[in-house]
Amino acid sequence: MRAYALVLTIAVSLCAAPAAFAQATGGVDGSIPTPAAPAVPAPVVNGGVAYGVPNPATTQVVDLPAATILPNGYAAAPAAAPQEVKDALAAANTIIGKPYVYGGGHNAKFSGKGYDCSGTVSYALHGGGLLTSPLDSGSFMKWGLKGPGAWITVYTNPGHAFAVIAGLRLDTSAAGDPSGGKGPRWRPVLRSTRGFAARHPDGF
Repeated sequence: MRAYALVLTIAVSLCAAPAAFAQATGGVDGSIPTPAAPAVPAPVVNGGVAYGVPNPATTQVVDLPAATILPNGYAAAPAAAPQEVKDALAAANTIIGKPYVYGGGHNAKFSGKGYDCSGTVSYALHGGGLLTSPLDSGSFMKWGLKGPGAWITVYTNPGHAFAVIAGLRLDTSAAGDPSGGKGPRWRPVLRSTRGFAARHPDGF
């Protein structure tokens, strides 16, 4: 009877303290739920832009110096940027503040009293020596290489196009911009790339 009582006491003690027993024996305490493994993000294909995934990276793919917006609304290029990138920024600066004009910039000289979305992007790329004739937003979907670039990315769909150059968004749309100004502008905030394809020039 004493032996039975001793065994019963030990069994009750172990049941009452499974965690301590598990720790002492190197086992696993079955009474404590095992924490769920952290969720692994799904791989992002083509920058996430072609599949409805908001891509916070209307920034650069790699950690490179970014351009800054000056008080006058122009972009200041980072010293480490390739010359083509600096030239694209400088070219875009010359049309900052012009009005939005549908079809603007779509001639042989990339000129106009105002610019539409793809005309703005075309003008900047032409200034950087990266485009020889203007493209509309649909044509930009086949331009360059697929995915975001290190220095320059064009986000485009059949209805709209904008660019991110050295980390700055060049866009005629004021989406997300508190200023609400339309036409070519360096926007102080980024925007979702949901529904856009990402393209970039070779080498940039």
